[in-house]
Amino acid sequence: MASPEVFESRGAPVEPQRLALIFVGLLLGMLLAGLDQTIVATALPTIAGDLHGLSHLAWIVTAYLLTSTVSTPLWGKLGDMYGRKTFFQVSIVIFLVGSMLSGLSGSMIELILFRALQGIGAGGLIVGAQTIIADVVSPRDRGKYQGIFGAVFGVTSVIGPLIGGFIVQNISWHWIFYVNVPVGIVALIVTSAVLPNALSRVAHVIDYTGTALLAGAAAALVLLTSLAGVTYAWGSWQILGLGGAAAVMIVAFLAVERRAAEPVLPLSLFRNSIFAATSAIGFVVGFGMFGAITYLPQYMQVVRGASPTDSGLELLPLMAGLLLTSIVSGILITRWGRYKIFPILGTALMAVGLYLLSLMGVHTSVLASGVYMFVLGVGLGGVMQVLIIAVQNAVAYQDLGVATAGSTFFRSIGGSFGTAVFGALFAAAFSTNAAQYLRGLPLPPGFTAAAGASPAALKTLPPPVYAAYTHAFAATLHSVFLTAVPIALAAFVLSWFLREINLRRTVGTKASP
Repeated sequence: MASPEVFESRGAPVEPQRLALIFVGLLLGMLLAGLDQTIVATALPTIAGDLHGLSHLAWIVTAYLLTSTVSTPLWGKLGDMYGRKTFFQVSIVIFLVGSMLSGLSGSMIELILFRALQGIGAGGLIVGAQTIIADVVSPRDRGKYQGIFGAVFGVTSVIGPLIGGFIVQNISWHWIFYVNVPVGIVALIVTSAVLPNALSRVAHVIDYTGTALLAGAAAALVLLTSLAGVTYAWGSWQILGLGGAAAVMIVAFLAVERRAAEPVLPLSLFRNSIFAATSAIGFVVGFGMFGAITYLPQYMQVVRGASPTDSGLELLPLMAGLLLTSIVSGILITRWGRYKIFPILGTALMAVGLYLLSLMGVHTSVLASGVYMFVLGVGLGGVMQVLIIAVQNAVAYQDLGVATAGSTFFRSIGGSFGTAVFGALFAAAFSTNAAQYLRGLPLPPGFTAAAGASPAALKTLPPPVYAAYTHAFAATLHSVFLTAVPIALAAFVLSWFLREINLRRTVGTKASP
């Protein structure tokens, strides 16, 4: 006869009123991180024009994703060891400092560096919210809460581009970062009042070496994928050096984690088939999603000629689809206690949506592009939060934070790679397409296709030059979206390997044997 399951004690259940306040505090933190991922989207073309850095545009997003990615395992481990409230609030402060400095940036290099600082804080916000809710809500009931977390990203994706577009059009792009400050202050006040503050009194050892090696390897690989074939040749010493450094740090990381007293990313987690599957799916989904969606506002503004505000409005179908399925899937998971079907259907729709986006050109109607984006949004909404629910349900409580952070890490590192790879693809393809479409046309003094210009400045170009430029841009985006399709199909195949176990109704988690 099978031995009875042993669950760890977690203390008295949280009363509903306090749970509601805790949830509001976590939502504010998620709102802060989610808003900044989207509010910058409609400002990217203007920023690239003002700071003369079209070829480095992807790094405004990549820097944020990279640092939020490499910091998540450490945030998760610190929360497991010392309690989550303090580090959740520290991440808010770091995020706000990065926001202020980003707004003060006067060059592309400064902005990229300060966006990286923002990303460190964002990593703590995301993993903190997802693990704190797991402290007080059972996996079976967690679906509706995680669904709302996903919906928050949908809502911020709706209001983010709109707010960003309005600010860019009427004030200055610098203020898209300053707007985070009042939201962050409110989040600090609320979380100070309502979040549980159970700090461990046990002596712990932080795995600084493992964290540094993991961050270094990830950074080297992202730099390699973004620079190879664009800035440096594939066989150059710079690229070979980055590849060698990444390989050495990965080997060293594996060796350190085997011996670390409290590893930042325990290798034993990979023996859990659900953790391994969700990590692989998340990596591929993040790769395709972040890599492709970064360029949607650029299509709206550069190719279609929409204002920053209008480009935010035109992204509404994508966010509506994401919002719809995030909430519905969460409700259905709570009702059924099962989750596998959602990532299968979600990744399939994601692939279809990306293919439809590859069909967009200069003359695509707003209705057609809206339908394409809605399909993609519906697919994404069925995947993102479901993977977190699955992995939290499959690990012991002492690994809850690090497992959540690990799953988020692989999704985010996929996003970092995707943004870097698609950024390199865009830069190389646009250089070729611009040379082809602009051949023989007289360019205004000081204008080069590689440096780009703000959407407003593009409209001052002579009509033949403007038309050629938009056609080159559209042809380049076709390549970017089409490349993302097989990546989404790979996620679809991986989803079938996700093992499904019934979601528990208990808040405690099964103890490790």
